[in-house]
Amino acid sequence: MTGNLQTGYDKLAQQRYNPGRNAVYFEGVITSMKYETPATTQEAATLLAKEKGKAYVLAGGTDLLAQMRSGMVEPDLVVDIKHIPAMQGIKKSATGTRIGAAVCGAEMGENKALKKDWPGVVEAANLIGSDQIQGRCTVAGNLCNGSPAADSVPAMIAAGAKAIVVGPKKRRTVAVEKVVTGPGKTSLAKGEVIEAITLPKSSAKTGDAYLRFIPRTEMDIAVVSAGVCLTVDKGVVKTAKVVLGAVAATAVIVADAAKAIIGTKLDDAALEALAAACSAACKPIDDKRGTIHYRTKVAGVLGKRAALIAFERAGGKR
Repeated sequence: MTGNLQTGYDKLAQQRYNPGRNAVYFEGVITSMKYETPATTQEAATLLAKEKGKAYVLAGGTDLLAQMRSGMVEPDLVVDIKHIPAMQGIKKSATGTRIGAAVCGAEMGENKALKKDWPGVVEAANLIGSDQIQGRCTVAGNLCNGSPAADSVPAMIAAGAKAIVVGPKKRRTVAVEKVVTGPGKTSLAKGEVIEAITLPKSSAKTGDAYLRFIPRTEMDIAVVSAGVCLTVDKGVVKTAKVVLGAVAATAVIVADAAKAIIGTKLDDAALEALAAACSAACKPIDDKRGTIHYRTKVAGVLGKRAALIAFERAGGKR
């Protein structure tokens, strides 16, 4: 799921696309790009598999349209998934929660059950862009765009999220951390598309949190981010998962950070050990948003803060 095109963007289909032709008017230029609106996931997968040129999935359009306007990508085919029923809605069951690949961030933020069970995941999703972007962006699209700084990804990984992947001939379930393989790259094969993201069943003893650091107060890309999910039993951390974003080519699961707090009441010594493990796991780059040294230091700070929030949400008391 690398991007998107349509409802605010529905006009692209209604005003700039003539169904009787293969030509599309985009930014005043006539192209031979094809635009399809399949009714099922299987149909979408088949369209993507059969296309000999460059095919892109349109979930919200917040990445794809920007890339098209800048000339980064020139699709031969855009497959709009917003009309597929299986990719709509948020459904809670006895085993967990299913979030359709076409569900926007705003819808996630309005779902009370999801916010109660997985507040960290919702917080991360709702940090993607502005209010207008929230009405379009999807966590599946955010994942498959492959950005090392994607906000929703560390939180989803920490929560144990999985992606339901559908291809022309079969479907499979894969852990979210296995989807992105590098900047702008995923493990999805040709013709495969994400139908939904699933989250496991939560409990009152489970807490998750996501934090990021950005240069400005809003609408910026994370310099460093941290997602933490843990469970508490009798005031002690029983299980934990710590994930960092924007400090390597992909999100980083910091196993040593989790080990540092398991079996503790999240005392200061445990938090310092968690911070040290987070900093040690960093492999960042220098760029205009932050230096290697700065990112390495901030990773530890955010890891501690996110762990404290998750601990409190799980019912822990220091």
